[in-house]
Amino acid sequence: MEDLGQKLLEAQLVTEEGLTKALAQQKSSGGSLAFNLVKTGAVGEERLMLFLSELFHVALFDVAHAEVDPAITRLIPGEVANKFLAVPVSRVGRRLKVAMASPDNLFAIEDIKFITGYDVEPVLSSESDLRRAIERHYDTGASLSEVMKGMEDDLQIVDDDEDEEADLGTLAEEAPIVKLVNSLITDAVRKGASDIHVEPYEKSLRVRFRIDGTLYEMMSPPVKFKSAILSRLKIMAELDIAERRLPQDGRFKTKILNKSVEFRVSSLPTIHGEKIVLRVLDQSNLNVDLTRLGFHPASLEAFMKAIMNPYGMVLVTGPTGSGKTTTLYSALSKLNTPEVNIMTAEDPVEYNLEGVNQVLVQEDIGRTFAAALRAFLRQDPNIILVGEVRDAETASIAIKAALTGHLVLSTLHTNDAASSVNRLIDMGMEPFLVAASVNLIQAQRLVRRVCPHCKVPLKVHPELLEELQYDRTEWDGIELFEGQGCVECRNTGYKGRLAVHEVMPVSPTIRDMILDRAPTNVLKKQGVDEGYLTLRKDALIKLKNGLTTAEEVLKETAPDRF
Repeated sequence: MEDLGQKLLEAQLVTEEGLTKALAQQKSSGGSLAFNLVKTGAVGEERLMLFLSELFHVALFDVAHAEVDPAITRLIPGEVANKFLAVPVSRVGRRLKVAMASPDNLFAIEDIKFITGYDVEPVLSSESDLRRAIERHYDTGASLSEVMKGMEDDLQIVDDDEDEEADLGTLAEEAPIVKLVNSLITDAVRKGASDIHVEPYEKSLRVRFRIDGTLYEMMSPPVKFKSAILSRLKIMAELDIAERRLPQDGRFKTKILNKSVEFRVSSLPTIHGEKIVLRVLDQSNLNVDLTRLGFHPASLEAFMKAIMNPYGMVLVTGPTGSGKTTTLYSALSKLNTPEVNIMTAEDPVEYNLEGVNQVLVQEDIGRTFAAALRAFLRQDPNIILVGEVRDAETASIAIKAALTGHLVLSTLHTNDAASSVNRLIDMGMEPFLVAASVNLIQAQRLVRRVCPHCKVPLKVHPELLEELQYDRTEWDGIELFEGQGCVECRNTGYKGRLAVHEVMPVSPTIRDMILDRAPTNVLKKQGVDEGYLTLRKDALIKLKNGLTTAEEVLKETAPDRF
C-alpha cells in the first residue's frame, strides 16, 4: 500500500496531504488505500483506475453494469468473493476472467485458481463497484433462509419469559443462533442499512432494516427463537440478559466484510418482550468531504466562510437522522490540523475522528454537556463541538465560549434556520448575546436519490407544480424523473440519499433584527431577500436536476410562507 502511495506521489496524482488523509481514513475504517483515496477526494476514481490499469498491466472492467451468468458467479463462493473482492465475470475454455480490486494479489489469484480449477485472468474494477456486484450476485437473503433451515431440529427452545439467566445464556451461545445473528448483521451492513429493528410480538418476531431512511421487513424467525436471539444480541452488547424490565444501552464492534463496524444497541421492554434496535456505525460510509454533501455552491461558500472564522457559533438544525452529525464531522475534518485543539462533547460518540479529543456525555454520573463545556474551557481549545444545545445552561456556556475567542459548532432541533434564533431566546438567552455570537445557522433534511440505473422521464403535471407551490413558467423544458425499480435499488426506485440545505448567514441586518426580537417569518424573509435558499427551494433545484422526486420534496420539506 505504501508502495502504491509513493507511485501516486511520483506521478503527481495525489498530494502528500491527500495521501496522509487517505491513510488515516484507511487505518480507522479499513478498506484498500485506493478506495480511501477516492472516498476522501484525494483523487478522482476514473483517473485512479486508469493509473492502476497501466500500473498492473490489466484491462479495466465495468463490473457494476455487466450482465453475468449466475452459473459463472457460482464458481467462486460468496465468502471468497468478499474476502478477495473478486467476482468471476466470464469464462472461455480454461480461462476464467475475474474482476478484482487488487489484480496484483498473487495469493488471491492462486487461491481462486485452486478453488475453481481454472486459469485466472484478472481484470481491474473499483472496490465500490465490486462491493455492489457482490451484493447483487451473492445476496444473503438466501443464506439467512438456509441458516434458519434445521434450527428447529438443532435447538429445543421453549419461549418462556421466566427462563433462568444461565439457560438463556446457553441458548444464545448455541451455534445456530450465533450463525443466524451473525448472518443478520452481515446482511444489514452489506445492504447499507443504518438500523436493524428486532421486534417481538405475541405470535411472531419481525426483523426490519432501515435503508435510505425507509424501513423494510427482511425476515420473521419463528417466535420460539425470540428469547435466544434477543439474548444473543444483548450478550454481544454486554447488557444484562436477566434484566427485562428496564431499557438498556450498549455497543459492540466487529469485523464484517473486511472492515470494522460498530453497533449501538438499545433494548426497550414491550408487552411481548424486549424490542432491540441496533444502529449500524459503518465508518467506511462516513463521507467527511464537504464538497460531496450536496451543498449548492453559494450555500457551501457561506458555510465554509463561517467555519473558517476563528470565533463565533455555527448551528446545524434538523430532526434526528437528517445528517447533522455528518455535516459537523465534515466541518471538523476540514478544520482538523496539527495547529488547532479540537474538543467535542457528544451523546453518543458515533464515529472516532483521528486528532480530535472526543468526550462521551454521561448525564447519570454528572458528565453533562454543560459540565464538559466548562472543563473544555480549561483545556486551551480552539474549536469546540457540542453535540446538542439541550438546555439554557449549555446554551449560555456555548455562547460565552463563542464570544471569548472560540469557534463553537453545535446542533438544535428546530424546523428551519430562522426559528433557531427564537429557540435560543426562548431558552432564556438575551437577544444581544445571540446576535453577537451566532455566525451562521443551517437547517437540513435528507431526501432519497432517484436510482441512476433505472430512472426514466416523468411527465410534469400542472397539479403537481401547484402542490409544489412553484412558478410553472420556470419549469418549461424541465424533465422530472422517477425510478422504475431494478436489482440495484431492490425495486424501490431509490438508491442512496442526499441532503438539502438551508444556510442562513447572520448578516448585520439580521443581527439588528434579532436585537429587535423580530419574529421567525420576518427573519426568514430577510434571509431570502439576501439570497439564501430555503429547504424547499434547494430541494426543488435537486428535483430539476433529476436527483430526487417530487414525492420526496413534498415529504421532507414544507412550503415557504413568509
